Amino acid sequence: MALFSNLSARGVPLTKLSRLVGVGLLAVLVGWAGMALAANKSVQGAPAAAAKDDGGYDTDAPTAILIEASSGSVLFEKNADELRAPSSMMKLMTAEYVFRALQRGEIQLTDEFKVSENAWRKGGAPAGGSTMFAEIHSRVSVDNLLHGAIIQSGNDSCMVLAEALAGSESAFAEKLTQRARELGLTRSTFANSTGLPDPGNKMTVRELAKLARHLILTYPENYKIFGEREFTWNKIRQQNRNPLLTMLEGADGLKTGFTKEGGYGMVGSAVQNGMRLIVVVNGLEGADDRANETKKILEWGFRNFESRTLFKAEDLVGYAKVFGGEKRSVKLTSTEPVRVMVQKNGNDKLIARILYRGPIPAPVQPGQPVGVVRVWRGANLAVEVPLHAAEEIGQGSMTWRAFDSVSELVIGLVRAGVSKL
Repeated sequence: MALFSNLSARGVPLTKLSRLVGVGLLAVLVGWAGMALAANKSVQGAPAAAAKDDGGYDTDAPTAILIEASSGSVLFEKNADELRAPSSMMKLMTAEYVFRALQRGEIQLTDEFKVSENAWRKGGAPAGGSTMFAEIHSRVSVDNLLHGAIIQSGNDSCMVLAEALAGSESAFAEKLTQRARELGLTRSTFANSTGLPDPGNKMTVRELAKLARHLILTYPENYKIFGEREFTWNKIRQQNRNPLLTMLEGADGLKTGFTKEGGYGMVGSAVQNGMRLIVVVNGLEGADDRANETKKILEWGFRNFESRTLFKAEDLVGYAKVFGGEKRSVKLTSTEPVRVMVQKNGNDKLIARILYRGPIPAPVQPGQPVGVVRVWRGANLAVEVPLHAAEEIGQGSMTWRAFDSVSELVIGLVRAGVSKL
């Protein structure tokens, strides 16, 4: 059975304690900006009473999202789940597939792939779009192809990589969609490697932000390419198409995009004072609009948010019930701090809950994974951190185990009765 358990309030000023006996609900309201620590038998997502809080900010972008990178916490969103053509921002998915192949040792940066006539005609100089100007039938290293795809948004670069890794661009697109599902991008679909117009290319700004975060955290060395200001190939020097690199302090990625179907969009990221933010906009009417909106959203985020630590690493976070143990509950901690983004001098309302499947059968070992702690800011899930047992709980006596068995039987019957009401 999945349970929400009570959180430890150690070091947090209590302002109210309420119990709802019989339903098994324990709610503790604690200080600073009305954070609620709750134990609830319901597991249906965010609290029903939570209201969306955008901090009073708005953007001209039809779709937009701003997240904090380390936690994935959503700071602002607007139509974030609306499917649109991702245009060249889709090249982030192609980059991820290649980065993963490199990480797994399936290819090397020094490997050279041949530029086919198809890649040259459809993505190279004859096509008239963004290109790295790779020559037909030449051989180009994976390293240079990645630079061409990321810095110059080269369609030819992506097509060469796709053909080399999957045999054809259509087969590569199928692999991209499959890989997207593995990453939890459940709505993204791909029909090519470039983002060139096709009804099969669809993404949301939420999933683009999730993809960008994955790239930054999983491939830190490869990610550095996104921050390079220029790249020269075939004696043609091209500037990085990302205007944020010269507009905003700490900007180091990621990718712009434009098609008539999708409008002007951008995925951008920057670091200031040790905090990394990721922004995605799409559907704007001009290149200046996307640059200015992206910059403004990031500046608003850096100006208005800060990280707060709710629990330090290995702090007592809460308890989980134990079945058949020498103790009735086990202490829960996390190997990492539980941090959440809050508005500076604001009145964020946070709700934190521990979710686990239990009661946990004894014996329980220290370090044993038990569940997660989830923190919501309004209707948005701000952070989720795994929890483990902080102590050893041995098996209880035969008497206690028999008592627990009877208790679980009775409680199970009560639950079944309540569910029918």
